[in-house]
Amino acid sequence: MAFTAKDVQALREKTGVGMMDCKKALVETDGDMEKAIDILREKGLASAAKKASRVAAEGVVAAYSDANAGALVEINCETDFVAKGEPFVNLAAKVVKTVVAAKPADVEALLATKAVDSDKTVEEEVQEVFLALRENMKVRRFALVEGHTATYIHAGGTVGVIVAFDTDDATAAKAEFDAMGKNVAMQIAAMNPEYLGKSDISDEELAKMKSITVDSALNKPDSLPVPILNSIIAEAINDKKWSDEDANIYNGLDQKQRKNFVNFISKEAYATMAEIAVSHKAEISENKIFVGLVQGRLAKQIKEVCLLEQTFVRSDLFDGAVSGYVDSVAKELGADIKVTSFVRFEKGEGIEKKEENFAAEIASMM
Repeated sequence: MAFTAKDVQALREKTGVGMMDCKKALVETDGDMEKAIDILREKGLASAAKKASRVAAEGVVAAYSDANAGALVEINCETDFVAKGEPFVNLAAKVVKTVVAAKPADVEALLATKAVDSDKTVEEEVQEVFLALRENMKVRRFALVEGHTATYIHAGGTVGVIVAFDTDDATAAKAEFDAMGKNVAMQIAAMNPEYLGKSDISDEELAKMKSITVDSALNKPDSLPVPILNSIIAEAINDKKWSDEDANIYNGLDQKQRKNFVNFISKEAYATMAEIAVSHKAEISENKIFVGLVQGRLAKQIKEVCLLEQTFVRSDLFDGAVSGYVDSVAKELGADIKVTSFVRFEKGEGIEKKEENFAAEIASMM
């Protein structure tokens, strides 16, 4: 069966594969379009299997929500060039809509699900895009949240956020609610909180945070309360734990200079102070001034890691915590609005990227 240049072009439009590969497939199948498509797909799958071990740390995070649910999907590929291309971006959009429509249990189930507006499964859709772009790509993860949600995508898919709210349908349908939801989602994208509120931090995690705060304070002795600091310095000098040179330098400083004494003593002397502080951990931990210092630093950490405790970044809209901003919008709308959960995806997080050493690679070939 003969074929023409138009047939080659038609095959390219159907598969996205290069012109030469399309021509070879038509030659091999004697112009049979359907068989040519099958051959290209088989070759593509074989190529995909060979490339499966290659690191795919680029890609996009896509988001989609409707009145009943919202979702995030991360799909990875090998290069930023492919990630920004229309075929890959459209694939991500189709997959995330499929998550909301089909509500699959996991990635495996998602891949086996028919994609929205398609007669192919999600896995087949991914294979089609691979066939055209020839890069290792995979659907890495997704998050599905049912109910009233807001989503936000930052920097073309670098970071994606979905945040859920407990409110009534009428409130959720209002433009003011949409704007508030997007602002809260942007807050999450920018400030990367770990918890919704303080009550979501377990007692074990709080104890761990406190322990780290105590150890950090002891290992930075110049930041300790003055009475504790002075006792540590006295021990270092009186018990000859400092060198004579460091002791003489310190004793020679006036009151103003002693406020910045770390600029004058040696690194070894400073390390000795930390060792002394740590050795008196039990005693120092009971000091009321130190307890207050630790509580203050711990409160600051909690404010940084809990969404509702964080200072709202859009100070032009509201001056205060995120919880206060949500409450202010709820009051304006005469409704009850509560933030109930959130999910934040950052493209490629946790994927170990291979460091390329082109000089070594070339040298090995010589």
